[in-house]
Amino acid sequence: VQFNRATALLHSFWYGEAEKAYTAVAKSDPDCAMAYWGVAMSLYHPVWAPATIEELQKGRAAVEKAKSIGGKTGREKDYIAAIEAFYKNSDTLPQPARALAYEQAMENVYLTYPKDHEAAIFYALSLLGAAATTTDKTHEKQKKAAAILNKILPAEPQHPGVAHYLIHSFDYPDLAELALPAARSYAKIAPSSPHALHMPSHIFTRLGLWQESIQSNLASAAAAQKHVQMSHPGAVSFDQLHALDYLVYAYLQGAQDKAAKRILDQVVANSKADQEVFQVGYAWAAIPARYAIERRAWAEAAQLELRPANFPWNKFRYAEAITYFARALGAARSNNPAAARRDVEKLAAIQHELAAAKEKYWAEQVEIQRQAALAWTLHAEGKHEAALTQMRSAAALEAATEKRPVTPGPIIPAGELLGDLLTELNQPGQALQEFAASLKDSPNRFNGLFGAARAAEMMGDKKTTGEYYAKLIAVTANADSDRPELRKMKEFLAQK
Repeated sequence: VQFNRATALLHSFWYGEAEKAYTAVAKSDPDCAMAYWGVAMSLYHPVWAPATIEELQKGRAAVEKAKSIGGKTGREKDYIAAIEAFYKNSDTLPQPARALAYEQAMENVYLTYPKDHEAAIFYALSLLGAAATTTDKTHEKQKKAAAILNKILPAEPQHPGVAHYLIHSFDYPDLAELALPAARSYAKIAPSSPHALHMPSHIFTRLGLWQESIQSNLASAAAAQKHVQMSHPGAVSFDQLHALDYLVYAYLQGAQDKAAKRILDQVVANSKADQEVFQVGYAWAAIPARYAIERRAWAEAAQLELRPANFPWNKFRYAEAITYFARALGAARSNNPAAARRDVEKLAAIQHELAAAKEKYWAEQVEIQRQAALAWTLHAEGKHEAALTQMRSAAALEAATEKRPVTPGPIIPAGELLGDLLTELNQPGQALQEFAASLKDSPNRFNGLFGAARAAEMMGDKKTTGEYYAKLIAVTANADSDRPELRKMKEFLAQK
């Protein structure tokens, strides 16, 4: 029972609690090699950020302990050998190579024990882990994982791993619709896990279902807060901050700005986290940036600072870059190109550092931000053709890059910024095309819908304008904001 509970925690990505639970199993049964397998599994986070040096060291030690005890069956030995493939040569082999080695090892386990559902489920997860290290926009591995999981689903509809990994398999704009049933049922399976409660919002976000995302993340943040109060009194948990990032994003798309401000105030008031991990740095930088930029409060964005000051931002340069991007964009759109250029230079320095460290994905994300910020800086300097060329380049790079589904979305889509720039340059026809394209990948975004409506209105196309405003009305049914865009929408509809 104790081992099964630990494995359920593992399937819900509650890694810290899973590690504790497996450690407890090892203490109560020192001859249980699989308890140490579980510890090693808890230290590998396939679709999250790469393991730290400390996690790799602990994982290797757990594997060695499992091997020294020895599995009781051939199946146990094969499971241990599979996770060993991930930790082997971790001091020299990069994460993608080790993720692929684990995938191949788990495939052997899956094929050797065709009736073992756990082998199939962990193999599906290994495919997702290997896919997370690539930029394959065909999603071949994700589709293969989903096919395996869908075969198991009828037999194990309550298994937390099946529903969870199905969501991860389809957590992409072109596949998200396929995961909606799993998203709506998953939270009911593991209600005590913050990550389990949060995961459905990945799909709700991809589909622009903002109220469902809000409910999912309110529940997740509450569960995380309850847990962290017991484990780290006075701190905020990484699960909580991750949920709050998604929550603020959803609130802002529905123009629920007062609700978003309450979350922002809560985040700013807390400078201590339970762990110094990706989710923490990203949320601390993204939430203030989103709050300013989504409201088009450019002067506010230009004044953002890295907070909290005691967080090791140098370990998370891609998160630090968010603040510089928001400041550069805010300054440029407040007609202060000199200030914008200073932050564009900071983005360039971070991009070079990430590229040198072979962090290809984050280097590309920061490069998109740099190019977009530079485009609006050029626009502020009156160099409109150069600005448009640069903005098109940023949008093209973003379109060619697979966004990792670990955040609700970029701080602002490059395609949306391109639509904005085209609108300002009085090219509404092209602007409407760019807004429409951006909305395909990021449906029901407030500024995407308003931008499209505004462009159509500039063209004199009242029918298309009304259609986009109708969508915006549905999205903002719970708005608590006085955004001028809402007033403009109401004026148009009143005239109509």
